[in-house]
Amino acid sequence: MLWIKALHIVFVASWFAGLFYLPRIYVNLAMVEPGSLAERDRLLLMSRKLLRFTTLLAIPAVVLGLVLWLTYGIGRGDGWMHAKLIVVLLVIAYHHACARMLRRFETDCSTRSHRWYRWFNEIPVVLLLVAVLLVVIKPF
Repeated sequence: MLWIKALHIVFVASWFAGLFYLPRIYVNLAMVEPGSLAERDRLLLMSRKLLRFTTLLAIPAVVLGLVLWLTYGIGRGDGWMHAKLIVVLLVIAYHHACARMLRRFETDCSTRSHRWYRWFNEIPVVLLLVAVLLVVIKPF
C-alpha cells in the first residue's frame, strides 16, 4: 500500500505542476500582440504539449487514489474523504476548463484579459491547499 500511496503523491504533485503552469502560458497568450504569429504559435504548441502531458499525469493520480480508497479503505466513510472527493472533482473540472480554454485560443475565440488568467491561475493553489489540509488534518 505504501508504494501506491507514494506513487499517488508523485502523480498528484506532477499533475498540479502542470495545472500551475498551463494557465501561466494562457496569461502570455492573452498578452500576445496582434500579428505576432510566431510567438502565438510557439505558446500554443507549448500549451498543447503541456496539456497532453498533464492529462497523462492526471490519469494515474486519480486511478491510484481510487485504489487507495476502494481497495485499502483509506478514508472510507469519513467526512474528510467526501470533502476531498469534491475537491478532486473540482480539480478535474479545472483541468477540463483548461482544455476548453486552449481550444478557444486555437480558434482565436478567447476574449479574456491576461489579468483574468492570472486570477484563474490561482485556483489550483487553493484546491491543492484544501486537499492537503483535508488529508493531513482530517477535520471531520
